[in-house]
Amino acid sequence: MARFERIPRSEREQELVDRVPRILPACARTPTMSLDSAMIVKEGRGSKIRDLSGNEYIDYLLGSGPMLVGHCHPDVVAAAHAAIDQGSSFLLPNEAAVLLADEIARVTPCAERVAFGSTGSDAVFFALRLARAYRGRDKILKFEGGYHGQADHATMSNQWTKQPAEYPAAVPNSEGIPASVRDEVLVAPFNDIDRAASIIEANAEDLAAVIVEPMQRTVTPREGFLEGLREVTRRLDIPLIFDEVVTGFRFGLSSAQGYYGVTPDLTVMGKSLSAGHPLSVVCGNDELMKYSEGARRITGSYVAMTGTFSGNLVSSAVGLAVIKVLQQDGVYESLFARGRRLMEAVSSAFEKVDIPCQVAGEPPAFEPWFTDQAVVDYRSSMTADPGPTHRFGQALFERGILKGHEKFFVSIAHSDEDIDVTIDAINEAAEEVAEAR
Repeated sequence: MARFERIPRSEREQELVDRVPRILPACARTPTMSLDSAMIVKEGRGSKIRDLSGNEYIDYLLGSGPMLVGHCHPDVVAAAHAAIDQGSSFLLPNEAAVLLADEIARVTPCAERVAFGSTGSDAVFFALRLARAYRGRDKILKFEGGYHGQADHATMSNQWTKQPAEYPAAVPNSEGIPASVRDEVLVAPFNDIDRAASIIEANAEDLAAVIVEPMQRTVTPREGFLEGLREVTRRLDIPLIFDEVVTGFRFGLSSAQGYYGVTPDLTVMGKSLSAGHPLSVVCGNDELMKYSEGARRITGSYVAMTGTFSGNLVSSAVGLAVIKVLQQDGVYESLFARGRRLMEAVSSAFEKVDIPCQVAGEPPAFEPWFTDQAVVDYRSSMTADPGPTHRFGQALFERGILKGHEKFFVSIAHSDEDIDVTIDAINEAAEEVAEAR
């Protein structure tokens, strides 16, 4: 393929790039590990984004996943415009929110009742609160390497843990988390049902919930793992929570629970449904969701799940529009076919240059791990060499492909031509990575 010719940064973009770390330190992100790749995004259309200087990239970062239907999908834009002409946020129910809740309950196996939030983090926070109310217990069990947002209990032993502890001890992944939180979180290895079940059983009297990503980051569940979690938690009457913020609606209308055939008690979702708007979902069975009933403020046993913007008109209208798009014939078949082509291309490209690479995940969201070990849990993923990962991302960026540090997110907007161009770039990038070894 012809080498991507990046337009030099304009004075305006350079000025803003320099300003970001000074005024927005938490947002000083770059597409690759190189500061040279820093950009200010001007717009996104379909499968591509454009920076302020005019460079256009095929986008597999997708805003960390929410743009499953692509940037500025015309049906989504029309729904947002129509909604905002009627208002935005009322703290009272609106028609779009009711219809969206109905649709979610209709297609999601676990969903008897629904609540809305604004972010994946607040959805996890609310789900854990519901489980604690139901169980009358405080502790939760999560899986090492799993990411569940930014609340204190969630920010433990996640994907950025540099020094894992002995199971079931948790490791905080941020400063500013109260020391007491560490004692309220238990950690088990993903994909090891025997070890996980033994930890759950040994701590059953103290556990409020077990929370898991059904596909943990890009590590797929072994046969029987999710089923085993469902069995042990049901037997002990401990709520099982699926964090489907990434997988929800990405793997199909019934999400990962339908795709893998295991139904939890509660599910949190958000990204794919939101099209980039502030929208998250907590849904589950009546026994747990009933704690959010407003009348319980008076009678007791009430779980507060209020958010000023929860279920706002614009986000709800967008969510409805996204579901309608995803219900169209052939949408998921095309999504999986194109993602599968990319997975196979990455695997083949690095096999040709004799670099060990495990391509883990499912076609709509996957990741290359540069190791000769099977990636089945967090600790096996730590055997991967970060060097090729960074060089691969940089080499793709230099060819007009935006991947980010980790996953490839594939959207329904990516065309066959996009995939062809990307595969050419993958082959060239693999050769470049090999030459740098």
